[in-house]
Amino acid sequence: MKLTSFVQVLSIFLLSTYSAFAAEPSDDAARPNILFIFADDWGWGDLGCHGHPYLKTPNIDRLAREGTDFHRFTVASGVCSPSRTAVMTGHFPARYNIDGHFAWVPSNAKRGMPDWLDPKTPTLPKMLQSAGYATAHFGKWHLANNMIPDSPLPKVYGYDEYSAFNCAGEQMPVHADAARAIAFIEKNAAAGKPFFINVWLHEPHTPFHTLPEYRRRFPELDDADNVYASVLSHADDRIGELLDALDRLNLTDNTLVVFSSDNGPAGSGQGGKLTTMYDSATGEGYGIGCSVGTTGGRNGRKASILQGGIGVPFIARWPGKINADAIDDVSWISAVDLLPTFCEIAGAPLPDGYQPDGKSQVATLQGAETPMRDKPLFWKGVPGRKGSVYSILDGKWRLLTNMSFDEPELYDISEDPLEKNNVQASHPEIASDLFKKLQAWHATLPEKPNPECFSKYRAKDAGPLPPEVKPAFQFDPSR
Repeated sequence: MKLTSFVQVLSIFLLSTYSAFAAEPSDDAARPNILFIFADDWGWGDLGCHGHPYLKTPNIDRLAREGTDFHRFTVASGVCSPSRTAVMTGHFPARYNIDGHFAWVPSNAKRGMPDWLDPKTPTLPKMLQSAGYATAHFGKWHLANNMIPDSPLPKVYGYDEYSAFNCAGEQMPVHADAARAIAFIEKNAAAGKPFFINVWLHEPHTPFHTLPEYRRRFPELDDADNVYASVLSHADDRIGELLDALDRLNLTDNTLVVFSSDNGPAGSGQGGKLTTMYDSATGEGYGIGCSVGTTGGRNGRKASILQGGIGVPFIARWPGKINADAIDDVSWISAVDLLPTFCEIAGAPLPDGYQPDGKSQVATLQGAETPMRDKPLFWKGVPGRKGSVYSILDGKWRLLTNMSFDEPELYDISEDPLEKNNVQASHPEIASDLFKKLQAWHATLPEKPNPECFSKYRAKDAGPLPPEVKPAFQFDPSR
């Protein structure tokens, strides 16, 4: 055969082979992407689709129209750091002595907490990374703190890329989350690689970082409501940018998008004076007087393990897999379920020896309602608080009790999901049984945090913290 003929035949063969491969998407291309949008202090009632009278959230409302709105989702804590720990690990955060927010070292030590989440623990991004996913984190971190300069960076927890604040190192501007996530999406779409992205929004946490153009959208509102509406509108716009990018890149149908919040709304819900405050991670903005978030009729707020503190928005969209324009108001899904759920969707096996506290809820996401859990949930709230600090949800019953384990409350969540009617007196045997289970779980918790998760600045001879990492901001104890 002449050389030119051989080259022609070889070219035809290679072209046909390429076409055959191109006609069938690769395994990577077929695997769904996951975009997890986690807001900060966003109350259940703070959505247009949940009936708020003046807040405008058209892009989140779009997710609800195109997906399912789960009304009984709960996080694992009423404050930030433990709530995020549960998402990352699939475990109740009390297993790591993470009961409150990570602050500077003396505050963590005083409260019996570590200074960061143990980087050796199995985490959701590590599991997805090992299964071939590109992983990224953009936005708030708060699994350590920017005032702890020797804390591990987010990258060591399983992220290929990150830009964050409330962590050691350079602090990402709070409004840059969507733009950086979109760049990551574009890069991996071009490479044909599935991705998992955390976009952990700052809004609506204090300080409120608003812009004049957003304040002008709500001229009829007083100052506190105007600021609150403006920051949520800005966050909703950035969510819209993410959704538009998925549309533009033809990724919408193969991407699970979840919107939720780490805990309920801060403050009293009543507007106050328009004052400013400074945060060393995010800069200057408006203070707690603008915290007018709503719980949708739930008791309690941020820092509480009542429904107003842990019952938060949870909307999931995955076209063709999750029902569109649907509401599930009976299935009790927890933040500790997210790790096994996302791993099942991604085809990522759980590591040997790892046992999540949650369970996969893929079937529930796809429309199989589960009004009663067959795996209990436990809460340990902020120690020292008045009222409920410990809780168990088992089947249709939820028991809550105080720090001293001597004021139990019992609720039938199948009949009373907002927990308005304490039935402990009429069901003493059920309350007693749950009380024993709660005490048995409590006995499994570590007494002290892992000293490997202590900053060097805890040592007596380490000297003072550098001036740039001391808390030069108006301290918010519920942060």
